[in-house]
Amino acid sequence: WEFNGSFYQPSAFLMMGIPGLEALHPWISIPFCALYLSALLGNCVILFIVRRTPSLHEPMYYFLCMLALTDLGLALCTLPTTLGLFWFGVRRIGFDACLTQMYFIHILSFIESSVLLAMAFDRFMAISHPLRHPAILTRSTVLKIGLAIVLRGMLSLLPIPFLLKRLTYCGRTELSHSFCFHPDIMNLACADIKVNVFYGMIILLSTVGTDFIFIVLSYILILRTVVSLTTREECLKALNTCVSHICAVLVFFIPMIGLSMIHRFGKNVPPLVNTLVAYTYLIIPPALNPVIYSIKSTHIREALLRALCRKRG
Repeated sequence: WEFNGSFYQPSAFLMMGIPGLEALHPWISIPFCALYLSALLGNCVILFIVRRTPSLHEPMYYFLCMLALTDLGLALCTLPTTLGLFWFGVRRIGFDACLTQMYFIHILSFIESSVLLAMAFDRFMAISHPLRHPAILTRSTVLKIGLAIVLRGMLSLLPIPFLLKRLTYCGRTELSHSFCFHPDIMNLACADIKVNVFYGMIILLSTVGTDFIFIVLSYILILRTVVSLTTREECLKALNTCVSHICAVLVFFIPMIGLSMIHRFGKNVPPLVNTLVAYTYLIIPPALNPVIYSIKSTHIREALLRALCRKRG
């Protein structure tokens, strides 16, 4: 503990695994290893395929690469502490290291939300305004959108570590997960956390909440356009291009909203439920997104098969 007058700050926090199943952590690590391997390998394959296939050099696949990079970052943020806990029982994480991990986890989550919004806008333009789509979403425009997304996440969350460092901590140092999460750290403080709660809610609603609303609005407009198409084949073809993105949106937003609600309002929720929702939120989307897009995107699948055939040849 660091002592300075009435100001207390722990030198480290203790991470928790899956409550009640500590003896089974080595066995539980097996599916976690499979998920992390799927996330790392799958997203690297997506990046490799898009880079090596000129026909995929268009806005939809540029945004897919942004999503893959974000998912790689999320997986790499939680992998060391999660597997370190399950394999070696390493529970201790330094205070500053915890704040750093928390900052990058939240930045990457916000970036993923914004990338999903950009992908929804891309689908809306491609279906509702196909003639204007290439002129509006040029390569430079996509690059500017990507830069704006990163800056938005970094700047909006920059005060969070400093707001946590100013708090006084006492007594408990046990985190609820095998990674650092803002509400989790904040609830360990024995000081007034109203500023942290207020700022966290404002940022969450103005970024992720706004992104989700605009994604829903984009699909309402897409459905209006699809309904006006003359033939059933055209409707199905237009909707089929959105299936992968809709699945990615649901896989990301449902557990994220659930975890936010549990941390703020779920005082009586069993710890096991809290833990499972947290792992679902941070590990499942990076592992599933490459699979979803590989299965549903004919162009990705064909490019992957061509790359495999060239290697065999």
